[in-house]
Amino acid sequence: MEHKLPCLLGCNTKELEQIAIELGEPAYRGRQIARWIYRKQVDSLDAMSDLPAAFRARLAAHYVLGWPQVVHREVAADGTIKYLLRLEDGQSVESVYLPYPDRVSACLSTQVGCPAGCRFCATAQGGLARNLTAGEIVGQYLVMQRESPRRISHVVYMGMGEPLWNYEATVKSLRLLGGEVGLSMRNLTVSTVGVVPGILALAKEDLPITLALSLHAPDDALRARLIPTARKWKLDEILAACAEYARITKRNLTFEYLLIGGVNDSPEQARALAALLERWKLPGNVNLIPFNYVETPEGFRRPTREAIARFREALVAAGRVTTQRMTRGDAINAACGQLRRRMALSDNKTLRVVSSVPRATLSSLPEPT
Repeated sequence: MEHKLPCLLGCNTKELEQIAIELGEPAYRGRQIARWIYRKQVDSLDAMSDLPAAFRARLAAHYVLGWPQVVHREVAADGTIKYLLRLEDGQSVESVYLPYPDRVSACLSTQVGCPAGCRFCATAQGGLARNLTAGEIVGQYLVMQRESPRRISHVVYMGMGEPLWNYEATVKSLRLLGGEVGLSMRNLTVSTVGVVPGILALAKEDLPITLALSLHAPDDALRARLIPTARKWKLDEILAACAEYARITKRNLTFEYLLIGGVNDSPEQARALAALLERWKLPGNVNLIPFNYVETPEGFRRPTREAIARFREALVAAGRVTTQRMTRGDAINAACGQLRRRMALSDNKTLRVVSSVPRATLSSLPEPT
């Protein structure tokens, strides 16, 4: 279904102040609305109790809040929660709640589907439906924060979609999270497959975020096989843009490397990766991500523990700071696009909204070890 009224969610404070003025109220009413939406996570205009009832009625006549609705959630033993959220037009996206002992992170989507075509990704198998608005991106965070007993302090743009192919909405959502929501910009990470114009533009936005480059291969031939759209920009073009990003922002990048058994997990490929990054004088952490199984035409498989260890040892020996991402939520289809795809395959009915999980339920989840 299409909503006929514009959404308040996604408007920044200045825009909300202008809305208040246009509806005959002083500008500070807009600041009150911003506080209710972004700090108190209310999903109803009636809950904004310090706004005059007449003003709330005028707001309701001209705007909707536009919150995503939870239609499905799956909870893993480690506390990871995978959300499937329905948007105003009936499309759905995935988000992931990731609790750690020292912090809670949220993984957000930026598009319905994805145009990148990554051969190892469930999202890519469905193609791209549309971009998300800034409100739909931030709304994912607000839905999870409203249910969480702990503050979600970190956000990674690593869900469905390529953030830099939805550039304006991504940047606006970053400013909302770092402004109206009140998160530290340094705790926000944007992942990209290497959209060169987007990387160069983002460098000039004065946003002290972390940029993560999804590399997944040390050479153009293999990378083009894994990420078909990677043919648009060669690795040297992408890494040149990354070097410029690092020069302008004075911030190191993170380099994501998905390890696929027998494809890109040899020590020789690790040494080639280290040499590639060194040639461009790019410091920064290499984050190894063992393949999270999804059915693919190529029959990709997870690397062995021994292969992961050898790859990591080769990187460390070459002087690269290297980490391995903790595997989360395997049993709940927590890899990008898996839950949405499974739900679509198993149920062609209209997605049904489910009630919120009580805070007591979330607070009883086990802490990861």
